[in-house]
Amino acid sequence: MLCFRLQTFALSIFQLCLLLIVASNGQQLQFGFYSQSCPIAEMTVRLTVQQAVQADRAVAAQLLRLSFHDCFVEGCDGSILLNTQDGERQAPGNAGLAGFNVIETAKSRLESLCPGVVSCADILALAARDAVALSNGPDYAVPTGRRDGRFSSRTLANNLPDVNEPIEVLTSKFRAKGMSIKDFVLLSAGGHTIGTTACFFMPKRLYNFTGRSDSDPALNQQFLPQLKSVCPPGGNVDHRLALDWSSAFIFDDHILRNILNGFAVLASDARLMDDRRARRVMESYVGGGQTASFGADFAEAMVRMGNIGVKTGSQGEIRQICSQVN
Repeated sequence: MLCFRLQTFALSIFQLCLLLIVASNGQQLQFGFYSQSCPIAEMTVRLTVQQAVQADRAVAAQLLRLSFHDCFVEGCDGSILLNTQDGERQAPGNAGLAGFNVIETAKSRLESLCPGVVSCADILALAARDAVALSNGPDYAVPTGRRDGRFSSRTLANNLPDVNEPIEVLTSKFRAKGMSIKDFVLLSAGGHTIGTTACFFMPKRLYNFTGRSDSDPALNQQFLPQLKSVCPPGGNVDHRLALDWSSAFIFDDHILRNILNGFAVLASDARLMDDRRARRVMESYVGGGQTASFGADFAEAMVRMGNIGVKTGSQGEIRQICSQVN
């Protein structure tokens, strides 16, 4: 029976694993949801993202970050895209979010081709996948069928994972969303293997880690002066620095090696070393004799995250413009 399904639908083993992930969560998302209603949906999103990334490589990380921040508040329903006076975008944890224009461009194109069919939430999920693929990361299947939420709250977004929180708090926030410690490692490290951060997030770690004018002891002592030179006291808080010091625009496992060797840029990445289980997960990808695939496992974690609190069927709506409700 399995062979028949494989031959009939030409699904890879990897796609079947992702299908089981979706089905096990009891949601109504499915691969190829728009195959009849809007066959060019996924290609339109990919071409839009490709054009944006070619113009500015930083866009890939922006889109990946957008998907995280959407799913961790009210589920993956595109609520982060709503531009309201007291919405999620206004929360401190969402400072510096970008890439909204790419989603709006894709939405505008799809509205002209298939009006009222493709949700902004699905566009965001697809765009994040395409951003990873265009950064030399895994190109995985994304189940679709999400509908857009009608509500966005700054208050709810105040509980997003924070870069300066201890490992116990960070893992508990992921656990509350149904994500395992392995998912936490994959999404944290995978989400930071491309892109940059701002000096705004660095002062506590570099200059006042315990409130005694000290630095995070987890920082490699050869790396600490480099970070301080980029983000000096009283310097420009908007100055950007690469999250993955060795390959800022390429999806790879260098971020794991950096974390294990004390070269993590963000405090939250360094905190992965404070949990024995998290260390074991990282070592399974870059340690001696490793057999696990960081890219493939990251893709599965992204599918699991993309299933958090989704709205399907008659829930929510299909927005005409992603920044506002209909």
